[in-house]
Amino acid sequence: MPTTAPAFSDATASDSALRRFLFGLPGVDAVGLEARAASLGTRSIKTTAKAYAIDLAISMIDLTTLEGADTPGKVRALAAKALNPDPTDRTTPRTAAVCVYPDMAATAAATLAGSGVKVASVATAFPAGRAALDVKLADVRDAVAAGADEIDMVIDRGAFLSGRFLKVYEEILAVKAECGSARLKVIFETGELSTYDNIRRASWLGMLAGADFIKTSTGKVATNATPANTLLMLEAVRDFRAQTGVQIGVKPAGGIRTTKDAIKFLVLVNETAGEDWLDNHWFRFGASSLLNDLLMQRQKLSTGRYSGPDYVTVD
Repeated sequence: MPTTAPAFSDATASDSALRRFLFGLPGVDAVGLEARAASLGTRSIKTTAKAYAIDLAISMIDLTTLEGADTPGKVRALAAKALNPDPTDRTTPRTAAVCVYPDMAATAAATLAGSGVKVASVATAFPAGRAALDVKLADVRDAVAAGADEIDMVIDRGAFLSGRFLKVYEEILAVKAECGSARLKVIFETGELSTYDNIRRASWLGMLAGADFIKTSTGKVATNATPANTLLMLEAVRDFRAQTGVQIGVKPAGGIRTTKDAIKFLVLVNETAGEDWLDNHWFRFGASSLLNDLLMQRQKLSTGRYSGPDYVTVD
């Protein structure tokens, strides 16, 4: 992917040009956005469609552990669950990826080798992003060298909120260059961006800088993925592809815990960006507990009985 889509090369020529472009984006109708997100969340899903949606959601999960107490054993167990989410039913799809800190990427990569399940690693001083650029880039290099297929970076929210958009843009470019063949997910931490207009601007900034995915949140703040902020980001990737021909993925993360939640997000994808995004190459859920609820609902559909949480592993 080029560092900047040719259609927008002038927009990133200077700090003032980038500022003009981002502030020239249409303002967000917050009431309309939230009303549409709420309306789409009421769609009724029939049994056969629900079974399809559950399997699709499982295949889109970045199964995540990002705790200070993470151990190699915990990461191996999580990777084993990604490979075989329900040992009682081998037809259960594998998850898309396992997401860990850089120092655990090698452990995850060894367990997942040859499986097709990706190793995603957070980097760039996750979750706060408060580090010098050379430290952030070293973080990315370490993760890629350890076997990460995907890098989840955090933007400098302080720079963004103070209007230093070119600094954020250039930092994303630098991280993208260090990724090599690894795909780059750019995390905005939407709960700290304050306004929907800022989320729209961050979405376009990330896409202009070469993000392969734009991602809502770290999961480490009070407000993470919501239907409204995800809908806004889906509109952005839809419009970006319409103008450039370049498709970008979306990853809501944090706070998506139930099958009902996941299906609402899939409806948002289908009705906003379209069927091309209903694939784990272009849409992911950043989650840890979501998989367990999906598995219980899947078992209920296949057996007619709700097995309960004791029948799935606790992560």
